[in-house]
Amino acid sequence: MIKPILFLLYVSSLAKFTEKLNYLRNIMQARPERPRIAWAVTGSGHYLKECLEIVRELDDVDLFYSRAGEEVVRMYGYDPKEWVPEGRVYRDRAASSPPVGLFYRGDYHTLVVAPATSNTVAKMVLGISDTLVTNIFAQAGKCQVPAIVLACDSEPEVDTPAPDRIVTLWPRQVDLEHTRRLKTFVDTTVVDDSEQLLAAVHKRLAELN
Repeated sequence: MIKPILFLLYVSSLAKFTEKLNYLRNIMQARPERPRIAWAVTGSGHYLKECLEIVRELDDVDLFYSRAGEEVVRMYGYDPKEWVPEGRVYRDRAASSPPVGLFYRGDYHTLVVAPATSNTVAKMVLGISDTLVTNIFAQAGKCQVPAIVLACDSEPEVDTPAPDRIVTLWPRQVDLEHTRRLKTFVDTTVVDDSEQLLAAVHKRLAELN
């Protein structure tokens, strides 16, 4: 009885190893002809629809999902892959966040984090890099890649869409303080809504052109 169990454990381990190997191979694809936008999505519905619509209208964009971001996108009825049919999609599957290597080799000229939850903003401010999104934010800063962040908690009172209703939230003082502190970061533009986000993205693209 023990041998069949050991065999099943071996097969399971081999399958996981193969999945991880394929994931790493997919990450390190050929370098793009020109630098692109890295767009990170975290686990909030705040301006989510508007953010994804902006992504759809842009050229040369790759998506990076936190674990919560991928969950929330599905909760709101969206397919995580549909927004960048010509781009790449990266998910938070490995502890070391291998996609950060793409910033080292110059694949991206801009990082956009939108929407950015209060949890993600707090980690950015405190220098904690334990998710794919917070890790690429840290590495973007170290590579002098400018970042644009749509912070979900930027006003004392916000109306935001849940999957089935509009809810009113009152961000905590600590959340508002983290957003304020993030605005002081070098090469980091913090915006409060989707209109400001679109304007900041267009401004950045104009600078590059």
